[in-house]
Amino acid sequence: MGRGAGSVVVVAGLAVALGGLVIPAGAAQEPVRIGAGFALSGKDRSIGEPAARGAMLAIEEISAAGGVLGLPVELIVRDSTSDPAVAAENARQAVTEDAVDLYLGFTDTDPVLTAGPILQEAGIPFLVVGATSPLLPATVGDRLFLVPFGDNTQAAAGVEYAIDRFGTTAALLWDEGAQYPIDLARYARSALAAAGGSLVLEATFADRDPDLAEAVARLRALETPPDFLYVAAMPYNVGTVLRQLRDGGLAMPVVGGDGYDTPELVTEGGDAAEGAIYTTHALMDPVSGSEPVRRFIAAYAARHGEGTATSFAALGHDAASLAAAAIEAAGSTDPEAIVAALEATTGFPGITGTIGYAPGVHVPEKSVAIVEIVDGVPTPVAEVTPRSVPAP
Repeated sequence: MGRGAGSVVVVAGLAVALGGLVIPAGAAQEPVRIGAGFALSGKDRSIGEPAARGAMLAIEEISAAGGVLGLPVELIVRDSTSDPAVAAENARQAVTEDAVDLYLGFTDTDPVLTAGPILQEAGIPFLVVGATSPLLPATVGDRLFLVPFGDNTQAAAGVEYAIDRFGTTAALLWDEGAQYPIDLARYARSALAAAGGSLVLEATFADRDPDLAEAVARLRALETPPDFLYVAAMPYNVGTVLRQLRDGGLAMPVVGGDGYDTPELVTEGGDAAEGAIYTTHALMDPVSGSEPVRRFIAAYAARHGEGTATSFAALGHDAASLAAAAIEAAGSTDPEAIVAALEATTGFPGITGTIGYAPGVHVPEKSVAIVEIVDGVPTPVAEVTPRSVPAP
């Protein structure tokens, strides 16, 4: 490959899953190496694979435009298999085998909590693609930056939208087996109180085999049903959860977070997904979406030839683009310089919104997209900035 060329290396035989990639011959110059960890298989694949595809597309575009610092760019993608222990091993391999200059990845909090400390100890800058816990930078360390908004922001946006549209009383249900829905439910509870709402019932359900019979019975026994349900669920169980709620005779609106932003919401939930409302990272509509969204949808379809570009695909593209921009701004691949460049980022034009970091804060302030399932199709309904955001 000539000057400015780049490559995407998919480790562990997953080239077919990600579009028939071929690992090319090495470039004449030492490339900029970006490691990436995504759930390309397993329970989180429905959001992990689109994020990986988005990151790959960004690197291909950057390479076509001349690379970074005049050097080729190599994205080394490893499959976490939706297992936090494998995510940790991926991070170790990125440090010890791949000698990466920066790392990006993951669409769930749990793998970030296992991989992040390894990257932090090695001093590698780490861009979190889709995990939304605003506590991650403080928990893992100063090398970690979120590309998406925090769960406190999306919970506030969803709760405020629901109160404005449906009323002030709510029931709160959440998956007790994963960190993301636990966090999201906690912030939703705080947001409801701050917005003047009231919580009439709380219930949890299991992660891998949810049974909501008891929660449904408790809700049906209420003298006055809540105006809406806030249900914090994972992508792989949200369809099942909604189907049990509807089959149990509960007809009130259901609101949730970006764990609903997966085709599995409709394929697994069927008619029960109709009317579900969720917060997510961008209004991914080829007609009403922003110009960057429309361009990305077209480019993603042209490159991958199947499926629809989700907001997690857009987050993957934003993360890889921000990584390249930070290295360019740093003027080198020195990790300290890259971290300084990320901390100085303001007004970065992402597909999922403008990205920037306030002093000492590694979570961007971004608006929140509201989507509703209408006739089986995710339909953009609003883009909001919450009035009051709970503290992390």
